[in-house]
Amino acid sequence: MDIIPIHQWGLSIEGKWPLVISGPCSAETEEQVMASCEGVANQGAHILRAGIWKPRTRPNSFEGVGKPALPWIVEAGRRTGLPVMVEVANASHVEAALKYDIDIFWIGARTTVNPFAVQEVADALWGTDKPLFIKNPINPDLELWIGAIERFYNAGLKKLAGIHRGFSLSNSAPYRNRPKWEIPIELKRRLPGFQVICDPSHICGKRELLAEVAQQALDLDFEGLMLEAHIDPLNAWSDAAQQVTPDGLGKILKNLIKRDHTISDPEVVASLENLREKIDEADAQIMKALALRMQIARKIGYYKKENNIGILQMKRWMEIFSTRKAMAKKGQLSDTFAETFLQAVHKESIKQQTEVMNEENASLKEKE
Repeated sequence: MDIIPIHQWGLSIEGKWPLVISGPCSAETEEQVMASCEGVANQGAHILRAGIWKPRTRPNSFEGVGKPALPWIVEAGRRTGLPVMVEVANASHVEAALKYDIDIFWIGARTTVNPFAVQEVADALWGTDKPLFIKNPINPDLELWIGAIERFYNAGLKKLAGIHRGFSLSNSAPYRNRPKWEIPIELKRRLPGFQVICDPSHICGKRELLAEVAQQALDLDFEGLMLEAHIDPLNAWSDAAQQVTPDGLGKILKNLIKRDHTISDPEVVASLENLREKIDEADAQIMKALALRMQIARKIGYYKKENNIGILQMKRWMEIFSTRKAMAKKGQLSDTFAETFLQAVHKESIKQQTEVMNEENASLKEKE
């Protein structure tokens, strides 16, 4: 994909790192939008945001002011000299926002999850060359996220970037939405050059966790942050718990540690290379050990096949799971990692033994 990087979008945000997008969750009144946006601009925000249309789970919840709020955010941008962005979820939203020449659009998680809605918005944006941020879908489905990006790219949009806002899972404590950092990292691996910013507000769901998650995002080389800020967050009409005051935003930004993701010091480079060689050696040993384990698993598969024994032996699997977790704990590995690793190894072992069990059936089919 020939994606245009964020800092080449021509919006006076060149060289701004981390990119900071801020403003209220929802545009409530003209005064609230102006005060909130001017406040975050004074604290170092580079792009202003406000929710014009709010997709709510319950129909009697506040669903945004709608079109009347568009001139408010535009005026806030004029007063501060900053570009502005709004969320769009259908063609009518796009049409209304284009009339006010909104600088940047974003696609929310509830829209990303629906390919029909994504295509509708993509068709409405055809030929506009508008910059667009695409939030991850609500559920942890990387293919859905990539599919949405591809739909917009195929509509001729090249000023594209992602927003990582976490994933809705049954147990996401202490967060509102579990970060699952590995998914946006895999997205960046799959789409080289595609940039992703982080939305700590929706990951955390409460302002007390924002600074920690914002720092982690920068440590993981995210290109920027979207943080919701309201002039009076305790009385906000939506998502009050996750919004900060403009001064609160300033404190978070001031305390961020901006680490270098490029290495130029020769001594540091040499030391890291020495340690990385050791990592490479350890990885080679791990892969060799795993290959040997699967060879043994296949031999067990042949034995089970010859003696008409089922593949899954639950008692044995429970024993392995328990004892290996204990080994992992002694090695200071987390329970989450140990469980995920053991389950992946067991899954591959079952796959290997299933292939062994099916070898005879496959050969018979070939003869037929």
